[in-house]
Amino acid sequence: MPPPDDHRHDRGHSHDHDHDHGQAPPSDMALRVKALESLLAEKGLVDPAALDAIIDTYEHKVGPRNGARVVARAWTDPAFRQRLLADATAAIIELGCDGGLEGRFLVALENTPEVHNLVVCTLCSCYPWAVLGLPPVWYKSPPYRSRAVIDPRGVLAEFGLRIPDEVEVRVWDSTAEVRYMVVPERPAGTEGWTEEALAALVTRDSMIGVGRGLAPEAAA
Repeated sequence: MPPPDDHRHDRGHSHDHDHDHGQAPPSDMALRVKALESLLAEKGLVDPAALDAIIDTYEHKVGPRNGARVVARAWTDPAFRQRLLADATAAIIELGCDGGLEGRFLVALENTPEVHNLVVCTLCSCYPWAVLGLPPVWYKSPPYRSRAVIDPRGVLAEFGLRIPDEVEVRVWDSTAEVRYMVVPERPAGTEGWTEEALAALVTRDSMIGVGRGLAPEAAA
């Protein structure tokens, strides 16, 4: 059986519920996924509650929280930071965050005042579930997958992130064997903060490279 993050098992991250009032109508793909799920549930082949539990696990437990812990540790522990940049797969195993990689290599990319990193998968939607959780819909979309390579600064600007001309933007293309995560710059004014407090400033988008860590006042 293919691993859970294989694109052949992509459920479209469209497990939407009826309470999403005011949102855009679901796409044709989302409707087809929902119809298939309903049919399988009706025949007793899947348990909707189990699917909800799996998605909740990857969204809130296996995913972004793990990545946030990794980043926070890198911000506070220089030795761990060096191990993470040298061998991210081994480093996250130290923190018990290896579930979901299943033999793939993880590479950590450090943002600095001189370099900003952006992650994309131009072929499908390869993504480090172990540390980022479920991939957002826009990450899998053809416009992002193509334009992130052609016009990365323009794409970042659309996310509200404007990178100065003097800062180099590096785009990293994920593959079936290699996945990437960005270590964003530590927000100013967080000296002396605990790892737990720092982790609350790390967002999924900042670990993909389309955003920055939250400002300290956002966690107040």
